[in-house]
Amino acid sequence: MELGQVDWPAGAGLPAVAAAFSMDEVFASDVVLFTASRGVPGLGSGVADVRLAQLEANAGIVRIYGKEARERGFDGYFFIMSDPVDDLCNVMLRSSGMDPGRIRGFGLGVMNARARYYAERDPRFASYLTEGRAFGQHGEGLVLANSIADYDDGLSRELTLLAARANLEVRELGFKPFIAPAFSSGAISVLETLRGGWNYGSVYIERPEGGSFFGMLSRLTPDGPECEETALPEALAGRIDESFRSLIERDKDL
Repeated sequence: MELGQVDWPAGAGLPAVAAAFSMDEVFASDVVLFTASRGVPGLGSGVADVRLAQLEANAGIVRIYGKEARERGFDGYFFIMSDPVDDLCNVMLRSSGMDPGRIRGFGLGVMNARARYYAERDPRFASYLTEGRAFGQHGEGLVLANSIADYDDGLSRELTLLAARANLEVRELGFKPFIAPAFSSGAISVLETLRGGWNYGSVYIERPEGGSFFGMLSRLTPDGPECEETALPEALAGRIDESFRSLIERDKDL
């Protein structure tokens, strides 16, 4: 209903919106964008990580869609925006049996945008605007690098903390932080993905200790996801490794 009420003044230029009332209609598509969420902590709840707090409830919903996708042999793309993004991508993979290259999570885009927000306001972080990178999870496990050319571990960790807690600052103002994620991780990242452009998203990574979806700069190609390849300072690589391992450990029981 809401999407059907978005239009230009003259009523031209936007695609028509049709409601899907069955799983058959949902999966008769090229891309499914999953944004459903249950149990978002209320303002003043005191929850340290509002993203992980939604894991159990949202995982239950994703499993329903995973089962339906498996039964229909869905060969399109399944994009996840709901929290916690990386964990829910893992749930979708296990419940659907889909090719992991057709599942992508969108949560890191807003963390990069938040890092840029602080970098524009504090000269100490200015290098992030041209040389910075974001890796890892949307929330706990986020890894920001002030620069991949001249990495400063202390500055990077400080910037990471600012970006990771930015949503709590919005909550302290009396609002739920929907707008920045909806645009930075949602609309902009999804459009860039469909266009084949570079953007921040969670892609499946397989390592000796296990496999998991993990956020990084990447793009979608006809041959599947392509991740940026660049030499990383040892200290930064260690932070990324720690984040990846923590995600694998947390998701063992999903």
